[in-house]
Formats: sequence, structure tokens, C-alpha cells
Amino acid sequence: MKFRLMKLFILPLSIAIMASGCGNMDDNAPEQEKADEAIEVDKGIETEGGGNQTVTVELKNTDGATVGTAVVEAENEGVKISLRADHLTPGVHGFHIHEKGICESPDFKSAGGHFNPTDKKHGFDHEAGPHAGDMPNITVKEGGTVEEEIVNEFVTLEKGKENTLFSDEGTALIIHSKADDYISQPAGNAGDRIVCGVISDPK
Repeated sequence: MKFRLMKLFILPLSIAIMASGCGNMDDNAPEQEKADEAIEVDKGIETEGGGNQTVTVELKNTDGATVGTAVVEAENEGVKISLRADHLTPGVHGFHIHEKGICESPDFKSAGGHFNPTDKKHGFDHEAGPHAGDMPNITVKEGGTVEEEIVNEFVTLEKGKENTLFSDEGTALIIHSKADDYISQPAGNAGDRIVCGVISDPK
């Protein structure tokens, strides 16, 4: 989405520059300012309502060391989470949003259970699920790195909504030691919590 929007802005800007090539450079200032402003909005820095709709989450392991980041960004269809991390155990891991923005090592139990404002059962394969905080498993490569992009359609960054990630207690991203089986209660038998990051309201 971001790439397509930028392409739309580049074309009219190029036409404007060609049309005024023999004029004063100052004549291009209004067009350039408009293009720059449009790109800033596309980055998710600020919405029309004036609220910050992008937040970068610092991810830490059980030793308190930073192992990556997750950029959480508002989308029309929900919230996009762009995950980049390293120094992880290769394999498939559960990846969830938890109900409290507290990451106390070494077990991260302070983050509470899965984010579940609508009181669903856990798992995409459960007839009464999933939790709003349930997300697809992630795969860590042999070198210990992971880079994935997930869109969660069950949550929002809009304040005041029942399913907002900017709740009073905050929320957190958790990576588990094992894969989520998508049906076992209450957390998909995903094992220990090995990475945690607080989703903070930038205000």
C-alpha cells in the first residue's frame, strides 16, 4: 500500500517540474510541499484526526536484551505488524498480542493472557474463536532471524474502541517458544514466553 501511494505522488510531481522547467525555482515550492506532506501521511506519522497511528515496539528476550522491533501501524482493514528480530531459536513460534503492556522478565507472565475483549475462545480452528490477539505463527530462519508482516483484522489503534491496542492497561507482543496449534486452550500450547514488547500509546 505504501509503495503504491508513493508512485501516485511521484507522477504528478514529475509533470509539475517538467511544466515549469523554464520558470523560477520558487514556483515549484507549493507542489513540493504538498508532495512531501502527502508522503508524511503515507508513512503513518499522522492521521487526519491528528493522532499518531504508528508505533515501534522494542522486543526483548528473557535476559532483557533487545532482539528486534515490531512496527505497529493502523490500516483500513485492521493493524499491520512488521516484525524484524534476530538471536532467536530457529523454527515455528507462536506470536500473540497480550492483554497488558507489562514485560517483566524472566517469564513475561506480567503481560497477562491473550488480548480478548470480545471473550472468545483461543484459536483460528476453534468454532468459538479466535481471540483478538491471536495471530499466525512466525518462522525463524536457521540463522535465528525472522522478518514477517502480519495484518490483524480484529484490533485497532483507534482510541476508545473496545478492541483498541491503546487500552488503559496497554498491550504487549509476545513470541512463544513453540508453535501455536490454533485450538488448545487458553494459548494454543505454544510454550514459554521468550520475547516481549510493550505496545505504548505515543499520545
